Amino acid sequence: MKTKICFVVSTGMTVNAFLQQPIKLLSQHYDIYIALDTSAGEALHGLEDIVTILPVAIKRKISLWQDLAAVFQLFKLFQKHNFRIVHSVTPKAGLLAMLAAALAQVDIRIHTFTGQVWATKLGFGRAALKKLDKLIGCFCTHILVDSPSQRQFLLDEGVIAPEKSCVLQKGSISGVDVNRFKPNYSARLRIRESLQIADSDVVFLFIGRLNRDKGILDLAVAFSNVACRHANARLLIVGVDEANLSEEIHHITENFEKQVEFIEFTPVPEEYMAASDVLCLPSYREGFGNVIIEAAAVGIPTIGSKIYGITDAVVDGYTGLLFTPRDVAALESCMEKMVGNAELRQNLGKAAHNRACEDFSSQKLSAAWLKYYQELS
Repeated sequence: MKTKICFVVSTGMTVNAFLQQPIKLLSQHYDIYIALDTSAGEALHGLEDIVTILPVAIKRKISLWQDLAAVFQLFKLFQKHNFRIVHSVTPKAGLLAMLAAALAQVDIRIHTFTGQVWATKLGFGRAALKKLDKLIGCFCTHILVDSPSQRQFLLDEGVIAPEKSCVLQKGSISGVDVNRFKPNYSARLRIRESLQIADSDVVFLFIGRLNRDKGILDLAVAFSNVACRHANARLLIVGVDEANLSEEIHHITENFEKQVEFIEFTPVPEEYMAASDVLCLPSYREGFGNVIIEAAAVGIPTIGSKIYGITDAVVDGYTGLLFTPRDVAALESCMEKMVGNAELRQNLGKAAHNRACEDFSSQKLSAAWLKYYQELS
């Protein structure tokens, strides 16, 4: 009989975005269950026949009674199915799952840390959220962190214990699918033609959720300054505007509106990466920055902020350029270097591609997941 593992996540989006490849490999050796909130109706693409879904009402917002009900529901499920391993991803799912698993006396309790909301906060909000992460660390028997620098940050902050925690390979929760994310000249031509972007234009790409912690407003200001001097500079923003920042971005870039494009959603981010020349990720906080290695696999370098997580995904001066977070002038300087130097972009992009394929392929990360589980169980 196969060992039974239960993954606990808040939504199917986490599974689809990060856990597809590891779960497919693990399912060949273990019976996989996934506990999640199914109320959004999001399907788990390609996993329907290899996992068992356990609906649990894990809500994104904090609600004492709903959260206690979810803990009780998880506790009963863990007892009923007698799981050998429970593994949670994302903070809310982690707190509820690790508490319930500890109460149910599950032997192996794993949580994956993928970034800290409290890293950029101050005062009581920071202290309270940090305490919750500490509780997750206490309820766990084992901890995975998706980047070496993030693990060091958590160790320095006293959130996790060194003997409990580790990083798989060189970082990233599940790596990048290099068969999907790869250089694609036909996609580059098609996307550029549809957006009326000339071959000589230099496209800076932001892809992800639009919120202030992603540094998107800093990027808008820096781009506007660069666009003053370079008519061939373009900014492509791809992502859901969850913080209603579009109007502010439009206002900042109003003198260069013909050089800025917004795409709210795409199921093919790799094609927009192929159409671009440089990824920009001026975040104030990141766990790793998986989008960086996705873009790298496509063959484009990254301009990123010098923070934990991103420093593992970008080798400064070799696969991209790093700058001090919130320093708009430094971000502008990096963009200026890129827009005026095609050879630099090409050399950084080539090195980024080679590193992504060598160190961060999903095949290698999935194999590392399997080895990790086999050593535990």
